[in-house]
Amino acid sequence: MINRDIKRTKVVEKYRTKRLELKKIIKSVNSSDEERFQATIKLQALPRDASPTRQRSRCGLTGRPHGFYRKFGLARIKLRERTMNGEVPGLSKASW
Repeated sequence: MINRDIKRTKVVEKYRTKRLELKKIIKSVNSSDEERFQATIKLQALPRDASPTRQRSRCGLTGRPHGFYRKFGLARIKLRERTMNGEVPGLSKASW
């Protein structure tokens, strides 16, 4: 699964500019209906994995897809372990 996500990330980067150009044509008020139609067909012809919404955020250590904190790039379990060991600066167990 992790390799699949890495592959998707590469495909997204490869087609990023092309997707943006086509989306720009589709959303443009100045484009004719024929231009929009052609741009839509070209957009649909791109690989499915070229869409950024198909990427999944995963833990950098374990690859866990759920309980992911973007700010740290870790899943909740590994974030807690590292926090308890004092490896994450600025985080500590709450006590009041």
